[in-house]
Amino acid sequence: MNLTERSTGILPATQKANTGETPVPLSLPRYQPEPATATRYLFFTGKGGVGKTSLSCATALRLAEAGNRVLLVSTDPASNLDEVLEIKLTNHPTAIPGVNGLDALNINPVEAAAAYRERLIGPMRGILPESALRSMEEQLSGSCTVEIAAFDEFAGLIGDTESVKQYDHIVFDTAPTGHTLRLMSLAKAWDQFLDNNNSGTSCLGPLAGLDKQRAIYETAVQSLANPELTTLVLVSRPQRASLREAQRTSNELRELGVSKQQLIINGTFATDCVDDKVAMAMQERGVTAMQQAEEFISSLPSFTVPLKAVNILGVAGLRLLLDNDVASPIDVETAAWQAPAMLRLEEMVSELESRGRGVIMTMGKGGVGKTTVAAAIAVLLAKHGHRVHLSTTDPAAHIAQTLDGKLDGLTLSKIDPVAETAAYTATVMAEQSDHLDPSARALLEEDLRSPCTEEIAVFRAFAREIAQGEHGFVVLDTAPTGHTLLLLDASEAYQRELERQTGTSQPEEVLHLLERLRDPHFTSMILVALPEATPVHEAAALQEDLRRAQIEPFGWVMNQSLLGSGTCDPLLRRREEAEHRYLTEVLQIHAKRVAWLPWQATEPVGVAALLELSQSTLS
Repeated sequence: MNLTERSTGILPATQKANTGETPVPLSLPRYQPEPATATRYLFFTGKGGVGKTSLSCATALRLAEAGNRVLLVSTDPASNLDEVLEIKLTNHPTAIPGVNGLDALNINPVEAAAAYRERLIGPMRGILPESALRSMEEQLSGSCTVEIAAFDEFAGLIGDTESVKQYDHIVFDTAPTGHTLRLMSLAKAWDQFLDNNNSGTSCLGPLAGLDKQRAIYETAVQSLANPELTTLVLVSRPQRASLREAQRTSNELRELGVSKQQLIINGTFATDCVDDKVAMAMQERGVTAMQQAEEFISSLPSFTVPLKAVNILGVAGLRLLLDNDVASPIDVETAAWQAPAMLRLEEMVSELESRGRGVIMTMGKGGVGKTTVAAAIAVLLAKHGHRVHLSTTDPAAHIAQTLDGKLDGLTLSKIDPVAETAAYTATVMAEQSDHLDPSARALLEEDLRSPCTEEIAVFRAFAREIAQGEHGFVVLDTAPTGHTLLLLDASEAYQRELERQTGTSQPEEVLHLLERLRDPHFTSMILVALPEATPVHEAAALQEDLRRAQIEPFGWVMNQSLLGSGTCDPLLRRREEAEHRYLTEVLQIHAKRVAWLPWQATEPVGVAALLELSQSTLS
């Protein structure tokens, strides 16, 4: 067992409460890195906001303080490595003051992707027309290109042993996705695929660019699968959705040979305020989520890190993060702060309602409450007598359970990304697979598993749903990305992608969809975030992506706020104070309209609860 080898690394059987009323926490050890057993490469992975940056930094610090030479690397697009370490980083190793042996570098994958695009497109400048070059740039601006550019950096640090030979350990904040690893592991099929692929492109762009890196990629994939060299650290929160995502990632990467894994459940919470409904509900939700995921948690070494009152910053804070004996200092005498004016959700919906029809989309990262907000908006509109259709693409969403009953005028549907992508993939394979041998067919199949393919397939389904906005309101939980919108707009690039895969054109409803989405009188996009650093900054990045596609979001919803909760728990009171910074940032910098929703002691299920939530206001 790597890093934390001890007899308590595996969960015991679930403990049951004697009364049957309050869940009893599973017995898990605290996370403590153990330098003596650490592998050379450590990859921390997890959804945004789970704390992987803080934990990777704290681990690198412990390894360095044990006398090792350590390089800490982040390729997270929303990285706050500079903020956590309190030093300006570049893409070259920088020594961390006060910590002998610790260097860090911050690779921006967006910038890396830009450099990757230029390597592929640069030789064509002056040969192809400017319009064709712009289309190629947009086609190479999506998530797949960012993935492969980030993998370029991973591969260089893992494969070029000479450049990093002075380090005993390299700690990565974020790991390659399963899709990227699968594609790289199929490198042996590239020759035949290149010979038979008329366009010479994949979801990652011109394949000739990838072919040059083949040996490096293969070495990197082999190193990642070597348990003597690499440990994958899955970071989660004590939440059902977060633990499900960790389990999905674990299974996917284990199938690819990345077998040395461990789990850190960050932000576990317990309170002494037994009469505090908010604190007790937060504690019980975490315990229940962990008990429901017991089979997964017990399948690998699992550890916990308690919730902290504030963001962890600086070397001193990182030492405190993993300190078993010293509690975070908590000063509950907070400075006076005047809460800014924020709308009730029903006030935001009232402005939308005046249009009489159209499309409303909730957008944001996983775990911020998009489904709940979408359901609350739909219920409000239906209660006011409008015809409303509520739809989602979230595979984990349970809209019917959230509504818990029928409501006159409200209909439901679910766009299944898996089914839509499967149908689209089947069409592509039928067109091309007869001309490829088995290894090249495997590469084409992996190419079609990419996020780009799912974006296109799901977008076709969105087109069917959005058409209903001509005759009433359509509320969509999760919307297309800005890249997808731009890819559609770049008709030459999009048509090349279609011809490469199917040789067919898009349905009529898709071809005329973009103008509807850009019409602010027909479509309103609402960004949902939590009043915390990562959700706010990722929502701001999403907003810029939409603006690049000539779409201006209608407003923001700040969800699950502790403001006005009246909690007696000192830790939660400090977290409430910490919200001030991010609420102020959203109101002053990012959003024209902001609706506020409180943290709920019980999940809002049912029409009455959703209506009550939408009427919430700061007293």
